Order: sequence, then structure tokens, then C-alpha cells
Amino acid sequence: MHPNPAIENLRVQRIVVIISIILFIVKVLAYFLTNSVAVLTDALESTVNVVTGFTGLYSLNIAAQPRDANHPYGHGKVELISASFEGILILVAGAIIIYQSVLNIISPSPIRQVDTGLILISITALANYLLGWYCIRVGEQNHSIALTASGKHLQSDTWTTLGIIAGLGAVWLTGRMWIDSLVAVIFGSVIIVEGYKIVRRTISGIMDEADREVLDHIIRTLEKNKSDKWIDLHNLRTIKYGSVLHVDCHLTVPWYLHVRDAHKEVDNLEKLIRTNFPHSVEMFVHTDGCIPPDACGVCPMQNCLQRKAHFVERLEWTFENLTSESRHKIR
Repeated sequence: MHPNPAIENLRVQRIVVIISIILFIVKVLAYFLTNSVAVLTDALESTVNVVTGFTGLYSLNIAAQPRDANHPYGHGKVELISASFEGILILVAGAIIIYQSVLNIISPSPIRQVDTGLILISITALANYLLGWYCIRVGEQNHSIALTASGKHLQSDTWTTLGIIAGLGAVWLTGRMWIDSLVAVIFGSVIIVEGYKIVRRTISGIMDEADREVLDHIIRTLEKNKSDKWIDLHNLRTIKYGSVLHVDCHLTVPWYLHVRDAHKEVDNLEKLIRTNFPHSVEMFVHTDGCIPPDACGVCPMQNCLQRKAHFVERLEWTFENLTSESRHKIR
């Protein structure tokens, strides 16, 4: 039996918070041992992990609540707020890293106990990457934007830490203090790009931007498995609230079907989508009766006693025609 996605997301986020606090403490310890401004910058960036960890925990706790009268589609969109906040903090952290690194190039600070600092920082880098990978895996599996954003943030923190490690290693070997700051500037820029991607994705979710990848997957599934009684489908739309995918569309069926039979076709359509998608799916399907003779040319049903014209060709279902509001030529 698969665990409830919302509950599992909440459990993983609790782990993120605990480990983020531990890693932050380790990085602060590494700073006091090395007196490296680059390590201090990495420790300050880790405060973002702690803050966003608690923010993500709060949002996932709300998202796990069942829908109610005031939130008929559930509470899943709060994840977008959490993820956007996290993306903004990542952008700010990247800018701070670059700023501090430039200052350190201008006025370099003496570094001590580099070997001990390298060991401690390397441990935090490995822990961050593994934790980030786990968050992304569970987040993508459960379609949680907040958890995926947390994972990407943790992994972006890993790249920063790798930059710090490279800088400390170069300083250790060459004695040139400015090298670690230069590497930190490069990886700070990488963090800014990652933060931008997260913010862009959450804005798309808040604005209910169509997810072309999900729609294309649905359309391919329908095109491959459609029934002869599904004469046409149009006005296909999707929207995600947390881990729940909401799908609605208009399905054209033979006009003479009994209500019970038309409902059976709707059930078959819903079963097909739910079987082929890992989301929790909620569907709203409006049925239309075909209008002969226009619909007859694209209707492959055999032995139809109400046919008014010969079958010409089956209508191919594509993104352009399934997402349109109507199909006047057959209705």
C-alpha cells in the first residue's frame, strides 16, 4: 500500500529541517576553525536552508489538510508560495555570496586549519547532495513543487560548498587567498540561475499556466487508447493543486446513447487517465451528443444505425485541437 503523498512529503520535509540545522552548525564550526570568509559565506547561505526548511514544513502541513468548503480544490497551492519564497531566498543568498567574495578578493583574510575545514565542509556537501537528491525523488514522485524546490535548493547549496572546497584546496596548495573567493563567485552565479528557475516555475503555477508536458502525456495516452464511441474530445484543461491533478474536458459521444451508457464512457475515460498517471487525479467530464451528418465523417463506429454519412477518416487528437474550446465542424 502506497503512503499518502501529502503525509510522505511532510515526513521528508521534517528530515530536511533537522539535517539542515545540523549542517548549519557544522559549517559555523568550520568557520571558527578556519577563519575563512568563503566558509562563513557558505554558513550564511545555509541559514536559508533552515528558514526555508521550516517554511516548507509549514506549507506541506497545510497542503496535507483535506479540502473543505472554503477550499474546494484543497490546500495544495500553498506549496507554490513556499517554493517561490525559497527561490527568492536562493537568489538573495547567491547575491550575498558574490558580494562577500568580491570583498574578500579586495581584502583577503588569513586562513588557518584548512585541512580540518576541508573535511568538515566536504561532509556537509555530501550530506546536502544526498538529502537534496532524496527530496527531488520524492517530490517528483508525489508531484510536490515545495519538496522538489527544497531538494534543488539543497543541491545548489552543494555546488556552492564544492566551490568553497575547491577554493580552500587551491589556497592550501598555492597560498593565494583570492582563489577561493573567485571560485565562490562562479558558484554563486550558478545558485542565482537555480533560484530564478524555481521562481519562474512557481509563478507559472500561481498563474495556472498550462503544463504542456502533462497535457502532451494525456493527449498521447488518449490518442493511443481512445474508444470508437469517443467521437471527439475538446476543451481539455489541467491544473495542479499540490499533488492533485485536476482534469476537465468535453467528450463527444453518439447522441443516442442512454445516460447510463454515456456515463460508462466517462468512467472508462477517467480510468484510463488515472491508470496512466501517478498523480492523484480528479476529473470533470462534460458529455456532448454528436450531430449527424457532420460528425459521421470522423466517427469510426461500425454498425451505427443512425449514420447519415460515410466514414472518411479518424480525427487525430493533438494538443491544438483537444485544447480548443469547440469543434464546430463535427458538432
